[in-house]
Amino acid sequence: MTFSLRVNNDLDLPTLVDLARRAEKHGFDQLWVSNDLFLRSAPVLLGVLAAKTERIKLGVGIMNPYSVHVSEIAMMAATMREATGGRFLLGVAAGSAEFLGWAGIERPRPLSRTAEAVTVLRALLGAEEVRGELPAWFGPLSELRLPPGDPVPVYVGAMSPKMLQMAGRLADGVLPLLYPPEHFTTARSEVAKGAEEAGRSVDDLDIPACFWVSTGDDDEQARLAMAAKIAYYGPSFAPYLLSRAGLAVDDFAPITAVLEREGLDAAARLVDDRMLSLGITGGTADVVERCRALRAAGATHLSFGPPLGPDLREAVEKLGSEVLPELSERNSPS
Repeated sequence: MTFSLRVNNDLDLPTLVDLARRAEKHGFDQLWVSNDLFLRSAPVLLGVLAAKTERIKLGVGIMNPYSVHVSEIAMMAATMREATGGRFLLGVAAGSAEFLGWAGIERPRPLSRTAEAVTVLRALLGAEEVRGELPAWFGPLSELRLPPGDPVPVYVGAMSPKMLQMAGRLADGVLPLLYPPEHFTTARSEVAKGAEEAGRSVDDLDIPACFWVSTGDDDEQARLAMAAKIAYYGPSFAPYLLSRAGLAVDDFAPITAVLEREGLDAAARLVDDRMLSLGITGGTADVVERCRALRAAGATHLSFGPPLGPDLREAVEKLGSEVLPELSERNSPS
């Protein structure tokens, strides 16, 4: 099994360094840092982490080809490959149209633009075989002037079936956001369709089961941390994802009304158990149970993402010292 943590780029450096060291100590294989607009720069954060860690792989999840040119993304990735001694992972996606709109950036042709970025990035970063057509500007002078190294794995952040299939055709890995976590089987099957179309094996791709988790010593506080996340983001989830948990966008209307009128804390208290099932919430036994179901469904990489819990350090300690040992290979079914 592969285990990873995903954290947001709103964390200050001391907190992030502390979490990275804890994750490395407990045997997490990867740490992904988001690059959401108008927060801290993930490449800068990861540059610091490169100097503060030794083993754990470090990923940016995600960069987009609209706010940064694909050639500059490749420059950053190749530099991070040097800085980390080959531990860097690159996540790319179309990005959020809403967030890009904050900066006045339009997002035309998200599927084809992301596919082009993946192909170009893999070519620039040393992939031996690149599928798809390169853009017209790509030529003999379109190459990195850095010492060569092992190819940087390129992952695609994806939710829609078409984006998942494209990732299966072109990428080294996929970061499918799963609401609920059990959506993994459907997401993986879409990736497999794309891989098969390209004559690839889906087993050659890293496909983390990327879910939200909230845990800690206080179950009620862990529940409220997850509820706040769902109250804020739940109404924006795709209807077909919500239906997997027996939900519809309209179910969130009363919560949204309270959120606008009374604030997030009040709205979070209206989140019910069906809504909470969009993530994984509770103590060690609860987290292990849902994760074992994912493993039984074919997941070979479990990726724990925010909110993680009411106290991030406590949550990472709990996941690392209690959950991971229960899910490690020595505890896998024979």
